[in-house]
Amino acid sequence: MHVFVTGGTGHIGPYIISELIAAGHEVTGLARSDKSAAAVSALGAKVRRGDISDLDGLKAAAAQADGVIHIAHRQDLLPSGGLDAVAAAELQIMLAYGEALAGSGKPLVVSASIGSPGWENLGRPATEQDPALPGGDAYKGTLRVRNVVELTVVGLAERGVRSSVVRIPPIAHSATDTGFLPLLIGLAKEKGVVGYPGDGANRWPAVHSRDLASLFRLALEKGPAGKSWHGIEGEGIRFREIAEAIGSRLGLPAVSIPEDVLMLPGYFGFLANLVTLDLPASNLITRQTLGWEPAQPGLLKDLDNGHYFPAL
Repeated sequence: MHVFVTGGTGHIGPYIISELIAAGHEVTGLARSDKSAAAVSALGAKVRRGDISDLDGLKAAAAQADGVIHIAHRQDLLPSGGLDAVAAAELQIMLAYGEALAGSGKPLVVSASIGSPGWENLGRPATEQDPALPGGDAYKGTLRVRNVVELTVVGLAERGVRSSVVRIPPIAHSATDTGFLPLLIGLAKEKGVVGYPGDGANRWPAVHSRDLASLFRLALEKGPAGKSWHGIEGEGIRFREIAEAIGSRLGLPAVSIPEDVLMLPGYFGFLANLVTLDLPASNLITRQTLGWEPAQPGLLKDLDNGHYFPAL
């Protein structure tokens, strides 16, 4: 299969490209700069120059490919327009893919967030069958505004696209991780303690980036249309456990940050809205339908990776 991939030079993208090529697929990666083009080429993929703001270019690339994996985001819009602007731009991208792929039966696999759907009060772990809840004005500036993107992708199944989304957890860990886990470790080093919100009982799912890459490949190869998949290694880890694991490796105490002061300037800063999320979820349908089984080290074990604590 000839696969068009966006976001191929981010944290997860190189793992996806390598996974696809190892499985015998031909890959073309979108590259905006010379540096990105060189990185895509070094992975063994062909290079298509351009960026995700060029909707006509994306439509052409999608039409020429046998399938699309889209994990790029309009991060450039965050400083001026925030999450609302990013979601609005990504919606237009999905509609463009819909135009290019309608009636083709080709696969389109798009990244989503396990943290955005708005399931906080389910009373049970969320499943792949739980739809992302609508956003709207009441949720401006929150992760939930991106739900319109997920719902649009799933809806493309009605237009003859084998579309699906992979819901990604807050932590995707690996030797090249530059996401939330390094941020939490950096905060701990700065503050001298490892904070957790309230009693720290809220759960954060995680996944190894290599396992996530295999899930994207499986969704591309055999995922039914109109589905959501959960790229998580388990239902979730208590935030306090994550904090204690970081603390044990740094030799720092794990301490509670009272919930009534979380939104004030202090320990978590701009992460305050995120660290309180309780996101228990199941991956049973994903494993049963696609045959996906996480095989890499779990989060707590992977904290021993030298990348996270290079000076220790």
